[in-house]
Amino acid sequence: MQSSDKSQGKTASAGADRRVNPRHAFVATTEITDSAHALRLSGRVTEVSRQGCFVDIVHPLPVGTMLKLRITCDQGAFETRAKTLYVQQGIGMGVVFIDTPEDQVKILEKWLVDLPPAVAV
Repeated sequence: MQSSDKSQGKTASAGADRRVNPRHAFVATTEITDSAHALRLSGRVTEVSRQGCFVDIVHPLPVGTMLKLRITCDQGAFETRAKTLYVQQGIGMGVVFIDTPEDQVKILEKWLVDLPPAVAV
């Protein structure tokens, strides 16, 4: 999945067919920590679902990179471990949430209740 998605650069439409949870339009800041490479990056979340999100970032991290993700908005903060699922060079990356603690799942679900679904292009 990742090799063909990454090479085509059209992963958003390819991934849409496999999504179980709907994506929602969402704008928030995010802090990404890649402890393996001692990196700390900032980005902007533009879509979110129960399983992951899309992060606008000029220099996305490689597919498979394990991350610590902190998303902050006016409704608080959500923290979880995550992994880069796909990359759109110069645009951003899709990440999947991993082993999210139950208290953090509740925060995310509270945010998702009132969000409109993302418009597919």
